[in-house]
Amino acid sequence: MGGSAYLGNGRCVFSVWAPEKKSMQLHIVSPEDRVVSMIASDEGYFTIEVEGVLPGARYFFKPNDDRDVPDPASHSQPDGVHGASEVLDHQAFLWSDQHWKGLAFENLILYEIHVGTFTREGTFEAIISRLDDLIDLGVNAIEIMPVAQFPGKRNWGYDGVFPYAAQNSYGGADGLKKLVDACHRKEIAVLLDVVYNHIGPEGNYFNEFGPYFTKKYNTPWGDAINLDTEWADGVRDFFSDNAVYWIENFHIDGLRLDAIHTVFDSSAIHFWELLQEKITTLQKKTGRIFHMIAESDLNSPRVVQPISKNGFGFTAQWLDDFHHALYVLLDPNGKSRYFDFGKVEQLAKAYVEGFVHSGEYVHFRKRKYGASSAGIPGNKFVVFNVNHDQAGNRVNGERLSMLVDFERLKLAAAGMLLAPYIPMLFMGEEYGDDTPFFYFVDHSDRRLIEAVRKGRREEFAAFKNEGNPRDPQDEQTFLDSILRWNKRTERKHAILLRWHKTLIALRQTTPALQNFDKQSIRTQIAGDKTLVIQRVASDSRDEVVIALNFSEQTEHYTVCGNGEIYRKMLDSKEREWTINDNEEARLREIVKSGSILPLPPCSVAVYAVVDDRAIT
Repeated sequence: MGGSAYLGNGRCVFSVWAPEKKSMQLHIVSPEDRVVSMIASDEGYFTIEVEGVLPGARYFFKPNDDRDVPDPASHSQPDGVHGASEVLDHQAFLWSDQHWKGLAFENLILYEIHVGTFTREGTFEAIISRLDDLIDLGVNAIEIMPVAQFPGKRNWGYDGVFPYAAQNSYGGADGLKKLVDACHRKEIAVLLDVVYNHIGPEGNYFNEFGPYFTKKYNTPWGDAINLDTEWADGVRDFFSDNAVYWIENFHIDGLRLDAIHTVFDSSAIHFWELLQEKITTLQKKTGRIFHMIAESDLNSPRVVQPISKNGFGFTAQWLDDFHHALYVLLDPNGKSRYFDFGKVEQLAKAYVEGFVHSGEYVHFRKRKYGASSAGIPGNKFVVFNVNHDQAGNRVNGERLSMLVDFERLKLAAAGMLLAPYIPMLFMGEEYGDDTPFFYFVDHSDRRLIEAVRKGRREEFAAFKNEGNPRDPQDEQTFLDSILRWNKRTERKHAILLRWHKTLIALRQTTPALQNFDKQSIRTQIAGDKTLVIQRVASDSRDEVVIALNFSEQTEHYTVCGNGEIYRKMLDSKEREWTINDNEEARLREIVKSGSILPLPPCSVAVYAVVDDRAIT
């Protein structure tokens, strides 16, 4: 992979992949200035071991004895993307997580975090002070948006240009290690969002070293990463070793991989197979659990099928169809963005199969799209009501809490958290934070800044009625995206927070809600916008009926299931869950199979089968 490896006692090995360069020099710029010629190998690497180099030393490489360029595999960029790279001693950090082996994926409650806007401080260490709040909520895994070094101090992270360097303004490598160590002490897993499909524009020095990109394929960001043409071996190792780097040096528990459908490889051994092989080897060595989550636009079950069956081998993938189907039922205006959705039958399909589009003609794509995922277990998918994309890629950065009312927010939470999938909350969602989440950057290149502004205006040209997008470069755009934690105690937000806690606790203590066999699920549609989901435990001894009424009128549902008598577990219209004391409309505590149950407008009801002999 290249980079610097501190060996101790002032000895450090420097290595860089530059197969088409005739020479390479190492330029150490501090604490003393010296230039050392590097030795070439047959596989395109230049390497040198140097004495008298301690952690903290700064350096550049000089390809063909030309200008100073930062190390593409730098572990630290303390002065930003254009500054010198820094030598780190990863062995110096004192870990306290020796007991930690990870968590089973099926037990995870994920929580997506953007480091810069999660707290006012915007650092890794500042997150630590909020971990107890997440534990109280029921969260046991955080998914951190990309932290690879990006330009400036504010960015979503998808403009990273040093995949091995933790962002300096967040606290760098030590800050991230402290966060991971603190999480593991509290039994929280840490997953990291990584980008292996493109490199950001500013600070991108990769072409100074070698053919990291290819014109063979196109991506939304330009030329694709070179994984299958000449000199691809060095590129494949650079990115596959990156995953190993985060596991070994930062004790990361899993990766979320951005837009895997834009990673192109026609090699006999696909890049994903190479990556999985390296991770499997490391898992066996460490005895730790490691997860790989894909963001994929393919609607293909192949993504989560094993390598041995010609799959990509991912632990799970994001299930966008579930979000779209649920969201458009909650917000009719969502039809303008997801016009192939809007039927309650589609949400029913999302519960029992997964992909809603599984081979049908899709108007948005103007072609038949997707394949069935009906036989794929639910713990192979991650579902959500909002994430960074859904909010940030709107004109006004609206979260779901800014688009629908309080009752529908409760509906959304129940629909997602009681589904047979792995749930993921977006930071602040649990209490309905109504802070927008904008797209923001902090570039120094004026032409690039204007290009980003122009790109955002063009992207939202079809939504002119919603206004003009905020200037991504303006610092205020970033500041306005920071969470307002004080809202958690305000009445509406506090109720919503308790609602999320209750749903998560229900999920974690009810056997029927822990069964990921989607084929055991039965759904019924009552009225135009009411869905009833029947879930049973794997041993069929526990049954739960979930009724979701998305309409603005009372609907009636005939109770039917495997049992004779059902006891109410949750009712969104009870006084403790309402913001208006006069709105209470309680459902019956006990109902018999065959009885008709009225479901109030925009409501959730959960019933569990009981033994009638236990009723008093």
